[in-house]
Amino acid sequence: MLNAEQSVEITVLHRHGMSIRALVDITGCARNTIRKYLRTDGKPAIKERAKRVEKLDPFKPYLIQRIESAKPDWIPATSLFEEIQNQGYEGGITRLRQFLAEYKPAPAPAEPDNRFETEPGKQMQVDWVVFRRGKNRLSAFVATMGYSRASFVEYVTDEKIETLLACHERAFEYFGGVPKQVLYDNMKTVVIERDGYGDGNHRLNPLFLDFAKHWGFVPKLCQPYRARTKGKVERFNRYLRRTFHVTLASRLKMSGVELDKDTANVEVRRWLRETANVRIHATTKEQPEKLLKAEQPHLQALPPSYSGVSVREESLTKPVPHVVTPLQRPLSFYDQLVAAAA
Repeated sequence: MLNAEQSVEITVLHRHGMSIRALVDITGCARNTIRKYLRTDGKPAIKERAKRVEKLDPFKPYLIQRIESAKPDWIPATSLFEEIQNQGYEGGITRLRQFLAEYKPAPAPAEPDNRFETEPGKQMQVDWVVFRRGKNRLSAFVATMGYSRASFVEYVTDEKIETLLACHERAFEYFGGVPKQVLYDNMKTVVIERDGYGDGNHRLNPLFLDFAKHWGFVPKLCQPYRARTKGKVERFNRYLRRTFHVTLASRLKMSGVELDKDTANVEVRRWLRETANVRIHATTKEQPEKLLKAEQPHLQALPPSYSGVSVREESLTKPVPHVVTPLQRPLSFYDQLVAAAA
């Protein structure tokens, strides 16, 4: 390689008409070396370094496809990270987040939280989450325990009173007991008229009220226009939609398959067991599953004759041990009441 002085000398002499052959004789450099320096005007030619292939590069087309399939919703980086890991990705999540940031829409302004805490066993918050409307409706019944933040989810295709009561039973079974009160918003199957008997004294659906009486919990309504008073279940609803539902529905959509109730329920039970209820909760800094174990002794007992099967299937003639618990009735009793009222 020529030094700076030699390269300048070659350039200047050539401008004055000296031939390449003469320059070879003077400098002792090879003909091709001199030609190279003359082509670059005396500057060494710099080879462009080949672009380094990143570990993420082979997965970028798939990631873009997943982003498009989920619009207008967004799939969390943690979910996509798990997916591409299963496909062989060996890089880190930080690089994935940097790539996704180029496609992520600007977040909406955060609403202020009106957070309050309840003692163990006192409150469960309940809500419906609607994913599809119309003839092919798909919703989810969501129940979140106020103390432990443990949650239960069941996908359904309607929000009738029979469905609501059945979902309550399975939630109580899942949590291992009945809380003292359950908080709702203005569910039509729960409340007929807010303040129907005066300020704060609501008129409730008699079928639902009878169900609550015999299961031993008090129905509570959150303040009007302030659904965030049941903010624990509201926050879980967003977590469910973003982390579970959008991820699963968009993945099936890529294969031309629409998510149905049965598939959703199989997958959501696994997700609750392996992800949602064992994560470190942002507020409590504990696993909901762990706190639920501490909360269960404070819950009211399930029916004395309850043996792990649905109360719908219980025999009314089965002997009941003498235990002081609220009177329970099989769900078929409420089915009959609904049919009679129709």
